[in-house]
Order: sequence, then C-alpha cells, then structure tokens
Amino acid sequence: MSRAAKEYTTWYFEEPDLIDGPPVLRIETDQSSNVSVVTPLMPHGLADHEKNDTQKALVARLLTRIHPRRLIAWYYTPMALRFTHELEPDNCIYDNMDELSAFAGAPADIAEWERRLMSKCDVVYVGGRSLYESKRDRHANIHVFPSSVDVAHFRKARNMQHEPQDQKAIPHPRIGFFGVIDERMNLDIVASVAALRPDWQLVMVGPTAKIDPGDLPRAKNIHWLGCKSYESLPSYLAGWDVGFMPFALNDATRFISPTKTPEFLAAGVPLVSTPITDVVDPYGKAGLVDIATTPEEFVQRIEGLLCRQRAPWLRAVDAHLSGMSWDKTWAAMKRHFQSAPERKEREARRV
Repeated sequence: MSRAAKEYTTWYFEEPDLIDGPPVLRIETDQSSNVSVVTPLMPHGLADHEKNDTQKALVARLLTRIHPRRLIAWYYTPMALRFTHELEPDNCIYDNMDELSAFAGAPADIAEWERRLMSKCDVVYVGGRSLYESKRDRHANIHVFPSSVDVAHFRKARNMQHEPQDQKAIPHPRIGFFGVIDERMNLDIVASVAALRPDWQLVMVGPTAKIDPGDLPRAKNIHWLGCKSYESLPSYLAGWDVGFMPFALNDATRFISPTKTPEFLAAGVPLVSTPITDVVDPYGKAGLVDIATTPEEFVQRIEGLLCRQRAPWLRAVDAHLSGMSWDKTWAAMKRHFQSAPERKEREARRV
C-alpha cells in the first residue's frame, strides 16, 4: 500500500476499536508512506449487525467527505464485504494472502463471503503457488504474487554491530525466529530443540495471538522477547547465527507463503524450516533454505549451518533476491487491475 500511495490517495481500514462514546473514524496518516490508516471507533456492546451497519455508515461518511473521482476497492479479507457490499467501485480487487478460513477463530461464514467477494472482483491476487493451485478455477482473472522483500532494509543486518538491549546479554549460538506466534507454530519443536541443545539460545521475537501465553514452552535457553517494530528487526537478526521457522503442518499452514523467508535470507541468516510447500519450492529446491520435520532433524540441519561457509550460499541468495522487490510486485499488480475493464465499461458491454 505504501507503493500504491505514491500514485493514489490510499486509505487503509483497520479492525475497529471499542470506545465509550459515539462512533467516529480515527484517521492517522503515516508520513513515511503517505498511507492514511483509518480505524473505526465504535461503542461497546453492539450486536454484529449493528457493528456492520455502523461501519457501513462510517465508510459512507468518509466517501462523502473525500468524494473520489475514481474508487478502487482493495480487499484483504472477505469479511469487509459485510459493510461494503453496496459499494460500486470502478475496480474491485481481492488480495488473498492466506487461506483465512483455516485460521483459528475464523468466522463460520467466511467461505460464503469469499465466494461473494470473488464474484464481485475484477482481479484476484493470491500470496503463493499452493494457494493459487487451490483457487485458480474460482476466478477468471487470478494471479499469484508470493511475498516479496525489502532487500535494502533487511540487508542492514549483515553489517550491524549494535545489539538491542534485551538481546545483548544472550550467549551464542543464537537460533532466532520472528513473526506472530500463534496456532501456526509447532511449539513442541521449539521445546524439543531447546532440550536437545541446552547450550543453544532460542530467541523468539513477535507477538502472541490466539494461543494462551501460558502454553509457551519455558526453559533457560528460550527467550520470548515480544513484539518489535519493523524498523528494529535487522538489529535482532544481525545477532542470530541461524534462523528457524518451526511451523506446524496443519490446515492453517497448508497454503502459507511466509514473508519472513526472503527476509531471513536478505539479512544473511541461514535458515531451517519445516516443509511448508511454498518454502520447499522454490527456496528448499534451490538450496537456499534447509528443510527439517522432526526436532532431531532441526538439530542436525542447524549444526550443519553453524559450521558452513556462508560466502557461496550468500552469492546464491543474492542472485535469487535480485529479481524480487515490492516495487516490482506493485508494478505487476497495477498492470493487472489497470487492464481490467472498469465497472461502467462492463455494464455498457452488458447493455
């Protein structure tokens, strides 16, 4: 969206926050990206249909205020259609990054809302090859866009000397993970690797969601550091000897294409992952990421990476990443939706 904001006035709607008072929109413009982040503030105690009606009214209020000459509706979740289904945008886009229906706590009717959204949209983007194969027959104009990477940002980790204060005292070797810690993580692997190699330090960076923090494995060599800013991530990765992605193999991970995979690589951190389909191909097949399934295999792969010469691997990594950037992703996405007929043109054809 920061790329879109260079060419379009961009409003990004967040999930609502609850307040004591009448409904209103909180609008904060990020100065670095020029994206206006819009958060509906709604009173406590509303029923679901009241929440939808309230959000619909707030969206209408904003559109009346800004009066766009051309309206592009860009959806990341089909559940937003509950309060925007009456919109008639010039172009409608569904950017489907994950199989949301497989996530813990997903609404029971999300699949039906996704069906409605895909019938409304002019173009659909999916976040990985496996998700594309799953949905390619559900829309006539669907395209795969795996996660890209801000190479320059994460490459800073290769030369950083400064240690974050909460990581500074942790001994080496450090095995690191960053990202949301939820039902997609195999916590048994985390606990077992820590037990198998008590001299290794497992550094876990990220917020906990949809699981009880009390269920996280605890040991002297497991360090749960919590959520960190995007800007600070390279300083953490700079101090890691190996990265690992101990994803569970379940419905929630069946179609994921983890953004952090190329970010680890750009940072120059060797990586071991469970056999997530979109990690195995292309990263595993290209020899850029090691693949392991059991805790014992993780230990074996990590031990190999701790001893490996990095220069040849880094050359292969940089060659692979040279073809990736969010600028290129945005440019390709833009070509697809700009070539799709606008709503008025489609209606004229039907007449």
